[in-house]
Amino acid sequence: MLDCAIIGGGPAGLTAGLYTTRGGLENVVMFESGMPGGQITQSSEIENYPGFFDHTKTGMDFMDTWQKQCFSFGLKHEMKKVQRVIKSGDIFEIVLEDDSKVEAKSVIVCTGSVPKRAGFKGEDEFFGKGVSTCATCDGFFYKDKPVTVLGGGDTALEEALYLSNIASDVYVVHRRDTFRAAPSTVQRAKEKANIHFVLDSVVEEVNGDMMGVSSVVIKNIKTNELQTLQTPGIFVFVGHDVNNSVLKDEDGNFICEVNDWGQVVVDLSMKTSLNGLYAAGDLRVEAPKQVVCASGDGATAALQVISYIQEQA
Repeated sequence: MLDCAIIGGGPAGLTAGLYTTRGGLENVVMFESGMPGGQITQSSEIENYPGFFDHTKTGMDFMDTWQKQCFSFGLKHEMKKVQRVIKSGDIFEIVLEDDSKVEAKSVIVCTGSVPKRAGFKGEDEFFGKGVSTCATCDGFFYKDKPVTVLGGGDTALEEALYLSNIASDVYVVHRRDTFRAAPSTVQRAKEKANIHFVLDSVVEEVNGDMMGVSSVVIKNIKTNELQTLQTPGIFVFVGHDVNNSVLKDEDGNFICEVNDWGQVVVDLSMKTSLNGLYAAGDLRVEAPKQVVCASGDGATAALQVISYIQEQA
């Protein structure tokens, strides 16, 4: 039986593996169907992780050292997909894709979330080359340059406010003339002189070349009029798909508390509503969606698991 099963091999999962094994747990397995590393492996440059200042290294290079460090303390990696987690008494059953089961005393779920794509022409082609879903990660590259923000929720307007302190101008494109964001956030955005609203509109396509995005074509959904914004960057904030399927039983019901968006509700210790089950990283509520934060979550969850296992002994 495993002391701890970790589901997901991104920064949260790897750090949880490091802390549980280095903290004395001898039988810890991380289930990750692909190579560990998470979404950051797709990044071409890392600038905002503390202590990491080698701009010649990619996200893949960055995470490679994490894997080596975590595995050096005894963390095992099973390249298998988890279907679901079941709790029977005090024991968890990890149901794998071939319907085989592994028992564990505790579980840390770190399966993350995936930014939704808006579906405009060129979005996939220029993703990472002018199309971004993270202002904190990529905003600096547009210092004193104009950018486009797509979305009308809290995240979109909060990121627009963040970008307004870096970019020369921020064009917020929203398909309605009202916002889902909190009124106070909307008001703050309206008071910023360099934030401009393009309402009742959608992004039709992005144009560019090998160097990246050069312009964004906007369509007014009421008049069908097209306009082109000469911005080299577009930030897309139209929501996230939370990877929470492992926390659903055979009837599709969640085994722990989640909010209306499917994000797992945890306390400051990463504890879920189900004893012995923890969630860390972008899967949880209020996740900042930054590598350093996900890593901290993983460490926090791991320390709690060590205490939990000791209490069960």
